[in-house]
Amino acid sequence: METRPIHTIAAEIEDTWQEKVNYAARPYLDAMHSLINVNDKFGLDSARSVIMYFLSNASTWRGDDARRIKKELNRLIK
Repeated sequence: METRPIHTIAAEIEDTWQEKVNYAARPYLDAMHSLINVNDKFGLDSARSVIMYFLSNASTWRGDDARRIKKELNRLIK
């Protein structure tokens, strides 16, 4: 399975999150727009930590797309 760039995943999240993005998840989603892979950095934070913080704050995002994309993000950080 090919790994998509993180910024591509972030764009899909923006397109599929039906409600307003949770205020706590927003800064991490914004940071994900500038990341390519898990070895990147956003400021002093690793891409892995940005993704982990996004996932921990994205519990209100539900549905088939959310499950699929969260699973993809979890695979990236393992």
